[in-house]
Amino acid sequence: IDMGLFKMEYLTWNGSENPYVILQLHGGGYMSGLQGQYRKMAGLYAEISSGAAVLSVDYRLAPEYQFPAPMEDTNSVFAWILDNKDKYGMDVANLFAVGDSAGGQILSLYADICTNAKYAKEYDFQVPEGLKIKAVALNCGQYNMEDTSDMTRQLMEEYLPGKGTPEELKRISSDLYITDQFPPAYVMTAEGDFLRKQAPYMYGKLKEKNVFCELHEYSSPKEKLMHVFHLNMRSEDAK
Repeated sequence: IDMGLFKMEYLTWNGSENPYVILQLHGGGYMSGLQGQYRKMAGLYAEISSGAAVLSVDYRLAPEYQFPAPMEDTNSVFAWILDNKDKYGMDVANLFAVGDSAGGQILSLYADICTNAKYAKEYDFQVPEGLKIKAVALNCGQYNMEDTSDMTRQLMEEYLPGKGTPEELKRISSDLYITDQFPPAYVMTAEGDFLRKQAPYMYGKLKEKNVFCELHEYSSPKEKLMHVFHLNMRSEDAK
């Protein structure tokens, strides 16, 4: 589905009627990654769910398109879902979202926008009327951007218009804007994830606000599981 500046792929398993919806946001450090690379993962989501509608989304990438472009695109996709629910028979009362790495950070920040009216005023777009994300999965993301590694700082120089000023890093730190209305969350990391500390930190922030959440830190006796290990569909640990 061509949405102008970005694309979205829509999959269902066995043509289920009135499927619930999973929106998938890819990673890639805000500068790379394509929804086409997630086709196998999206297909697996559709298969194991026995009939979800899985939407795998491209968003505009840095450095050509900087923040808040991915936030605007994510909002546009959710608006499209609500506008096209009848055409595609989607059950928007059961709408879920998954974000991996940078996609997890984008998703967590968008969930803040949806559930924190004061923070939402910092953006020019409006959250679609009636949107309610039932739950999110945040995989191997970074949620506090003020405490960054050298690699993250380099990415922020490309992603943020001011090249990562303290004010900008605070603005995109999703941990700072959580309310008790944040969607139930599955927060995941792995033993070799270079962002491993972020998951238990985010879990703690969610618990402070009484948000229903689960923390999963994966390891394997066979090999050290790394950042976004779950995307390798050749791996039994990933499956």
